[in-house]
Amino acid sequence: MNVDSIAAPGRAVARAAAVCLLLVAVPAAPAAAREGPAGAPPGVCPAGIPTEPPLPGPASSATRLQGGFAFLEGPVWIAETGHLLVSDLGAAAGPEQVQPSAIRRLAPPAAAEPFVTASGSNGLALSPDGQQIIAATHDNRGVSAFRLSDRARTVIAADYQGRAFNSPNDVAVRSDGVVYFTDPDFQRGRRPDAMGGRTGVFRVLDGQVSLVDDTVRQPNGIALSPDGSTLYVGAFGENRIYAYAVRPDGSTAGRTVFATVASPDGVTVDCAGNVYWVSHHAGRVYVFSPAGAQLGTISTGRQATNAAFGGPDRRTLYITAGSTGDYGIHAIALGVPGYPY
Repeated sequence: MNVDSIAAPGRAVARAAAVCLLLVAVPAAPAAAREGPAGAPPGVCPAGIPTEPPLPGPASSATRLQGGFAFLEGPVWIAETGHLLVSDLGAAAGPEQVQPSAIRRLAPPAAAEPFVTASGSNGLALSPDGQQIIAATHDNRGVSAFRLSDRARTVIAADYQGRAFNSPNDVAVRSDGVVYFTDPDFQRGRRPDAMGGRTGVFRVLDGQVSLVDDTVRQPNGIALSPDGSTLYVGAFGENRIYAYAVRPDGSTAGRTVFATVASPDGVTVDCAGNVYWVSHHAGRVYVFSPAGAQLGTISTGRQATNAAFGGPDRRTLYITAGSTGDYGIHAIALGVPGYPY
């Protein structure tokens, strides 16, 4: 999300410790755990399409559970511990005006706990084997993985053809380990523009970075349909949601306009294929069917950034929303389980 409006208080930018510069592939889930749709996180969506209504009504509201954070992004539900992980972004600081960021562990209403104190992260996702957090990390202008067991960090994507990315923002991971991510320039700060003024969408397969599309103005949220056949990308600078056809090898073919949303930010998907797109300035989530029909909205009453499903049955939608310096977690119970990021 674009947080350029946060004033810099002169805080030092903490750098993540022990960053491994070796590019690594994201491990796929074990074959037994990959049963289910190709695009959904392993074990999340059972076979068959849920038929329950996803929303309690056409215009619903989420309840604020906890607040007081600087600027929250990238919620991920960790089922094993019953926690949310979120990125908490501070104000830009230092000569390069890079925003510090930490990953925090939440279980509202309990007090937040530090998880990675200097992650440099924005959007987060869960690796297919469930052992790592895949993060869009603007501190190193790349995509990183943080191992849940010891927080060790490795690099998934460092550059494209030798050129530094702008500031990777959000990520989506296919069940076989293919990673897709968006690269707007929201957190580039004063660092050099190596992309020639372009912002884009990229794919990482077996450690190799490929371009999906560099004509999208300020791409933001990104998600895959449960069957893995569609990649959704929100163009923040165009107020559009694009849909790309995805081939079995992870490459894409063509794009269409899926929907129109003002200031599209983060996104998640349920097991019926419904798409939950967060509108930052509207402070609400717009819910669309797989065909692009609007099913309803969920309001947070404040600026919103991202959403993820969680809870014991993954039917609770958690939404990060608020105002700078007082961001929080909102929640609403829904009728269909969904993705934990």
